[in-house]
Amino acid sequence: MELQAAAMPAPASFDAWLESSGTPQAPVAAGLLSLLEPTGACLTVKSMATGRYVFASPGMSELFGRAEAGIVGAADAELMRGDEVQAMRRSEQATLAQRGVVSSEHRLEIGGRRREFMVMRVPLGAEHVMALWSDKTEERHRETHLQRALQQLEQQQKSLEQMRRELQQGSGRDEVSGLYMRAQFDDQLLREIDLSTREHREFTLVLIALDPVAPEAGLGEEARQRLLEGLGRMLRANTRAMDAACRIGDDLFAVLLSGVGLATAHARMEQLRRQCHAQIVVLHGQDIGLSLSMGVASFPHTASRQEELLGAAEMAVKEAQRRGGNQVVLASIPFGMGG
Repeated sequence: MELQAAAMPAPASFDAWLESSGTPQAPVAAGLLSLLEPTGACLTVKSMATGRYVFASPGMSELFGRAEAGIVGAADAELMRGDEVQAMRRSEQATLAQRGVVSSEHRLEIGGRRREFMVMRVPLGAEHVMALWSDKTEERHRETHLQRALQQLEQQQKSLEQMRRELQQGSGRDEVSGLYMRAQFDDQLLREIDLSTREHREFTLVLIALDPVAPEAGLGEEARQRLLEGLGRMLRANTRAMDAACRIGDDLFAVLLSGVGLATAHARMEQLRRQCHAQIVVLHGQDIGLSLSMGVASFPHTASRQEELLGAAEMAVKEAQRRGGNQVVLASIPFGMGG
């Protein structure tokens, strides 16, 4: 019997299911309303012939300040301003014309306060329209406040970057990131190799590449400049005085961690990656995010020569990018060099 029941075709519609199951429609409708009310959503049904509501859930009456009288039997002109009534009518006519679900947004002046609603409508036959109302007022307010906060943060970031550039003029640092450049990095790398060789200690080289901004975001060179500035701030704030953080290419950075082993370096860079990913970098009031790929290599365990060390770190960065970016990859240690 169970197999036969499972093989029966499903009803073509919800109404067909109600009819086939013998379930009374009234309890089902009441159950749907009881599920909607806690979400703050309200349900209405309006006659298009009279323009009056023939059904409204209790929340709608409270919304318009008619808890006792209700809004059943009322027309929009009794509840709203003229321009608001016209907007309602246009959306209802579009619903009847399209014979499907139509979504629209409405701004209503209710009790002296501006309220914003998302209204989903569906025709019930040729003469009625059912609408599901969702109050979006608080959500819109939060979005507005967030937008203002992001704009203020963007202005602060611009001001700080301008001050930094003015202070470091003539210092030999990269103007955009505020970090030392390739020449200083090469000198520091040679010193670290010499020091580690003489004192038999380890140091770590980390290469960091900016992950590309998604093309669909429509962001260009200005966004790249903001990201370079943001990464510069993060590296200046999260490296020790004895470490060297430098910009060595258009979108490539290097950090020399003096006296730090591979495992410790990986943990520190993973923490830095997470901090950068959570960093807010703002352009035109939009957080564009900061995503990085990192490759970590150590001297002498990964490689014992300058070119090999750089090559190993570059391969690790490319592997991080190949995996989708926003991650830290350890360079491989050749056999016979570990220990």
